[in-house]
Amino acid sequence: MIAFLSGKLIEKHANTAIVDVGGVGYEVSIPLTTFYELGEPGSDVQLRIYTSVREDAIQLFGFTTARDRDLYLKLISVQGIGPRSGIAMLSGMSTDEIVAAIRANNLARLTSIPGVGRKTAERLVVELRDKVGDMAVTATGEGASTAGLPSDAVFDDALSALLNLGYQKSAAEKALSQAANEGTEITVQKLLRRSLQLLAK
Repeated sequence: MIAFLSGKLIEKHANTAIVDVGGVGYEVSIPLTTFYELGEPGSDVQLRIYTSVREDAIQLFGFTTARDRDLYLKLISVQGIGPRSGIAMLSGMSTDEIVAAIRANNLARLTSIPGVGRKTAERLVVELRDKVGDMAVTATGEGASTAGLPSDAVFDDALSALLNLGYQKSAAEKALSQAANEGTEITVQKLLRRSLQLLAK
């Protein structure tokens, strides 16, 4: 069972990364929170891994921190949340936001994530409220942003990531446009982060 990978980043996309470990390239499914934190291709990378073994496939799911992986394992322990749904949840919200929503019984916040219905949100709260008590929310500060309009490639990459997460195209495009007009720094990461905040409202 693979639990950790350390190597060179070959490629990264909004939902996957390829890591070269000793000449072997591992394709790893990642949430957006991990995508934001990865360096550029060619940089060194270390990922905590969850290995999903099914009859027809072995899949690797990667996270930059043990904390993200711990929350992911808790999420997929809840009935109705599979490996891909767990990745979508960590893409739609940060670990801190998910923990805060579960502890506050904030069903509206949880159901704003594509694929999470009211029943699943209720199960998350009931089953995980006590289990996430030790994952206290940490403060995060956002740096200053610079204004500008996104290039087509940046906009398309961000839109593709939102569609892969299950958001409707019209809603995703509207959120991306609003994020760009607010003067969000024009990188795929910044656009996605702000768009997800808008879509969660």
